[in-house]
Amino acid sequence: MARIGRLWVAAGPAAALFLGLLAGHAACVQAEPPGANAAQVRDALASGRPTLIDLGARHCVPCKRMAPILESLAGTYQGKANVIFVDVETDLDTARSLGLQLIPTQVFFDAQGKEVKRHIGFMDETALVEGIEALGVD
Repeated sequence: MARIGRLWVAAGPAAALFLGLLAGHAACVQAEPPGANAAQVRDALASGRPTLIDLGARHCVPCKRMAPILESLAGTYQGKANVIFVDVETDLDTARSLGLQLIPTQVFFDAQGKEVKRHIGFMDETALVEGIEALGVD
């Protein structure tokens, strides 16, 4: 685990080395989903659609690896589910209100805005899709 301010990033030394090598990949560097603010999070949870909120930071290597996946999923599920990113460095209050302990953290909410699942650490596309589809989204 690595400390970022008051947060701990879920990655050991071997994982950090491996992920650091991957961080040089162009897709990891270029993808940066826009960070949602508190109002956008509230709107997403009140939208009547399932919501995936990823809590992370732009300099966090596992978060960078997830960025292009999240952007792709946001497009795939547009109008069916909300897929949003909260940058803890620019909106720590929103992250704290969602119970953040480590980054990255993914929180899945049902259509009523109730938390259904929480995962800490890197989550690959297959697991993210499974999590969204478990909320009843095709």
